[in-house]
Amino acid sequence: MKIVEKYSHLNGLEFLLVHKPDLWQEIEHVISELDAESCKTKVSKEKTKKGQLLYSPIDMNNSFKGKLSALSWSESRVSYWVTKNEKLIRKTLTMSPEDQKSEIESSGESPIFSYNQTDFVKNRVAIEVQFGKYSFVAYDLFVKHLAFYVGDQIDVGIEILPMKSLQSQMSSGVSYYEGELYNVVRQGRGVPAVPLVIVGIEP
Repeated sequence: MKIVEKYSHLNGLEFLLVHKPDLWQEIEHVISELDAESCKTKVSKEKTKKGQLLYSPIDMNNSFKGKLSALSWSESRVSYWVTKNEKLIRKTLTMSPEDQKSEIESSGESPIFSYNQTDFVKNRVAIEVQFGKYSFVAYDLFVKHLAFYVGDQIDVGIEILPMKSLQSQMSSGVSYYEGELYNVVRQGRGVPAVPLVIVGIEP
């Protein structure tokens, strides 16, 4: 695989190149080592692609997982407590989970436990490898990475996506770099409020 395009949101890539160049080099190396053809294992059952051999999202995710895990990138979770009271959520947003729960309870509301999980985190950088449906990417960019950033667990989030040229050889409905780049740029310069690097790859 190779990196075809990169988009730096709120100077995410610049931060990596200056402060964590070794991590960016690891990501570049993992992508370059990924054998795309070995992941072309899915026989399509769709009418428009019936019988065609497609790239398998599962196999591609497993390949990434094996290579990143070998370099000590590991799963992480950010836990927090929510409630129905908007003002209370704003007040507790930046607190520790313990303080959030205590503050919600002392205000007479019922705290509800929640969390966000990401597969690959190392030295305050999170990676999401996304070969899933459109909604999953939006959740990564506007919820997951933001939650880890607000929770002071990461400095930068990285989203790895297929280019349209690769996506066209996958099942229907998979998100792709060009489309998600449009969605981020359309929101304006400051949204989402977390430094990101969006990476587009193809064989």
